[in-house]
Amino acid sequence: MADLAREAGITVRTLRFYRERKLLPAPRREGRIAWYNEHHLARLRTIGALLERGHTLGGIAELFSAFEAGRDVGELLGMENPLVPPWSEETPVRLTPEELADHFSEDITAENLSTSLDIGYLAVDGDEFVHISRRLLDASTELVGRGVPLAAVLEAGRQVRAHADALAGVFTTLIRTHLLSGLLESTDTGACPSPHDVDLLAGTVEKLRPLAKGVVEAELAMAMDRRVRAEVAQWLREQGREGT
Repeated sequence: MADLAREAGITVRTLRFYRERKLLPAPRREGRIAWYNEHHLARLRTIGALLERGHTLGGIAELFSAFEAGRDVGELLGMENPLVPPWSEETPVRLTPEELADHFSEDITAENLSTSLDIGYLAVDGDEFVHISRRLLDASTELVGRGVPLAAVLEAGRQVRAHADALAGVFTTLIRTHLLSGLLESTDTGACPSPHDVDLLAGTVEKLRPLAKGVVEAELAMAMDRRVRAEVAQWLREQGREGT
């Protein structure tokens, strides 16, 4: 217990308190010896990261209990919406602490873990982590493998998330204002949507998914072309000046 507390940067008293609150799984016991492992350490670091984000111990305990019972995060937070089909097609990835370390090696720090939880890339499920997206995990792993610090990757991810939210706002405003204004106004007045209204809403969102995706991919590709050409031209000018 003392070794685990030291590795986690907490006191033994705090560790005992977490165990009493059922925030930490019981250790493996051999006679009078209690053995803790990297799973317990990962759980303690996750608790610390959640506390830094302002969560209470009671809320953290509820979160752990929900994951262990198989409940969805959206259900826990009351964010489910049965009227709208899911837009995202991302596949979550379950990772043990060892597997997470295989992806990012020594970049697995308490600060990076806290940032990943804050952005929403990682969640905790018992003694495992759940990454929100296989594609985002693969991209992050590739960037870190090529020498980009994980902290820089996460900061870039935070900025991309902000821009993505802004883009989503543009599309949802467009849809609400010009395609679903009559339907949404009727439901805003308290009228219960009919099965036809529900089908119309779900069908409209579903049909616009590839359209929005295509627009964003096209604009991003053209923007990357412009920025890469500008960067290369700037580099060539600098090389020319150095050569003279």
